[in-house]
Amino acid sequence: MTEIKAVYFVGIGGIGMSAIARYFLNCGKLVGGYDKTPSDLTKQLQKEGAQVHYEDNVDLIPVEFRDRESTLVVYTPAIHPSEHSELSYFCREGFEVQKRAQVLGTLTRSLKGLCVAGTHGKTTTSSMTAHLLHQSHVDCNAFLGGITKNYGTNYILSKKSPYVVIEADEFDRSFHHLTPYASVITATDADHLDIYGTEEAYLESFSKYSSLILPGGYLVMHTGLKMRPAVQDGVTVFTYSRESGDFHAKDVRIGDGRIVFDLVSPLGNIQDIELGVPVSVNIENGIAAMALAQIAGATADEIRRGMATFAGVDRRFDFHIKTDKLAYLSDYAHHPEEIRCCLESLRELYQGRRIKAIFQPHLYTRTRDFYRDFADALSLLDDVCIVDIYPAREEPIPGVTSQLIYDNLRPGMHRQMCSKDGILDVVRQGGFDVLVTLGAGDIEDYVQQITDILRPLS
Repeated sequence: MTEIKAVYFVGIGGIGMSAIARYFLNCGKLVGGYDKTPSDLTKQLQKEGAQVHYEDNVDLIPVEFRDRESTLVVYTPAIHPSEHSELSYFCREGFEVQKRAQVLGTLTRSLKGLCVAGTHGKTTTSSMTAHLLHQSHVDCNAFLGGITKNYGTNYILSKKSPYVVIEADEFDRSFHHLTPYASVITATDADHLDIYGTEEAYLESFSKYSSLILPGGYLVMHTGLKMRPAVQDGVTVFTYSRESGDFHAKDVRIGDGRIVFDLVSPLGNIQDIELGVPVSVNIENGIAAMALAQIAGATADEIRRGMATFAGVDRRFDFHIKTDKLAYLSDYAHHPEEIRCCLESLRELYQGRRIKAIFQPHLYTRTRDFYRDFADALSLLDDVCIVDIYPAREEPIPGVTSQLIYDNLRPGMHRQMCSKDGILDVVRQGGFDVLVTLGAGDIEDYVQQITDILRPLS
């Protein structure tokens, strides 16, 4: 990519796209792009030197990005060329056009890729891995799917480390462009069936991904996964989980707002690890991250320090109010198993307390495919409010609404439905000690208003 002088992003405000944009800014390239709406991310990119506009209009593409010989165009798979005039223009005019994952794949062939794949847990595990290595003597580059609280960014630059930490996204088979040196696979619960069609095809996609790990590399996979790893000769396969596998926790101590445990590892046990974000789901996330950090050469003391100082990721078990009287957090969980993990962690953390969830389903297809599983996970609580479906890239599907989830919730639990406009009224109704807002849509836009309502009560 040395001959590239300018990089234009179609969908520059996406969490994965913006990380790559920051990489090219740090490389001294001209960076610009389009996004549908302004956001904190796009505003920050503009401050860092990117040229961004918010209307799909070929006339708005700056002249600096119109030379096909020196401009690379990067687009998100959420946008189809036939539906976007700017992307159609670049394709028609013969520019080099790549998906985000193709660019990341190139980076995994020039650096040692430490990749985290799986239906859920990717963002937290990859962010933990990046923090463990960045604060160690090993260091790393990182392209993450969330904003880390330690660094306030989704991108970490190192001019000395041979490692790059990447969140490996299975959507649109994007992770098939990667060439990992080592990879974690956290989970293979079926998702994105609008892309894959069947669970079997989804699992096969993960098997294909595992075959891309370089000879001499490592696969660290959660115990009990349905997929069959298909690794090249010379790849070492490890397993992990909270209680079993090559990497697992021992002597877990939970109490007084702290979680401490020992790591059992074939690469060297580590005693007295304390979680900086003390929720039980982070025990497994931490085990996977520590496995990658050990593979990369971080020491026991560095890992212990890194785990204790990891501050979390925006929208992942993200506390906005946390007092003895009241807690409010938001979480990006949008798959039934993600929701189950989140709510089980909350139940463990707040035993005997009244916990309420406000959930915004994400995508009509995902709701259609998993509405019973969503209802089953949400039924772990005593009080749930279901918001209208956030469509994202999809058109409505006849008969698919939030009512499907609502009708399958556990009989006898307190439940209600509301539109987005009714979310704040639901919050004002109270009746809870702990509130969690769940979903990958625009429910996040209400977080500050919810916090403002609840803070005087905390």
